[in-house]
Amino acid sequence: MGDIPESHPRRESLLSRQKLVDAASKGMLAESALIAHGRGEAFDYLLGEKTCDSARLAITETAYRLLNSENCVISVNGNTVALAGPQLIACAAVLNCPIEVNIYYRTPKRMEVLLSTLMEQQQLALKLYPQIKNKITEVEILGGSPDSRIPNLEGPRARCHSEGIISADTILVPLEDGDRCEALIAMGKTVCVIDLNPLSRTAQMATVTIVDELTRCVPILLETLMQNSVKSLRWNNKENLENVIQEILRNFNN
Repeated sequence: MGDIPESHPRRESLLSRQKLVDAASKGMLAESALIAHGRGEAFDYLLGEKTCDSARLAITETAYRLLNSENCVISVNGNTVALAGPQLIACAAVLNCPIEVNIYYRTPKRMEVLLSTLMEQQQLALKLYPQIKNKITEVEILGGSPDSRIPNLEGPRARCHSEGIISADTILVPLEDGDRCEALIAMGKTVCVIDLNPLSRTAQMATVTIVDELTRCVPILLETLMQNSVKSLRWNNKENLENVIQEILRNFNN
């Protein structure tokens, strides 16, 4: 992709596409990852490609849940690492929690590339967020040697770390699969997700759903976590999703 003018109305979206293309060429992504991203872009059009008020409230509630958890973890897949790896590492640093790679199309090569990319991004995060550099160096990156399984979940995504997903009471999972979200909820965990589709099984099953584009909302989440002054909103996720759908309908009428 050539240089994208700063004035281009969809510059950030095009940059995200290129990040995913580059990640795919490195072996970080399954072929279906690009399809999933395109599906998300379609919903972002419906949202007006902006962070709506409901999403901002969900970000605040997510920050509250993470900051007040006893043991949280951030679970990432290939798309998440490609699009927002350094920012999520910074979030983990503020929370003093691990990052755990958990992917459906798991191969030794893909895991190797993802884990090495996260370690590179950890070094980048040191430069981007020098104010928390000591905490960034302490972020543990899990996923390479899973020693446990999520109950009642079939396939590779059931494999996880006992000191990560299994022991966590609260999990931030950008771009989650519906079946794993359901299994985590059944374990009694608080599951906060980022999903552009308010009608997806993930969005409907989660404790808190941030309906927003990943690279837009994660920096807001990081800033909110760093402020460390949020309060609970007496959260109702069904009401949150209904408000997002109403936002989409208003965009059609304008």
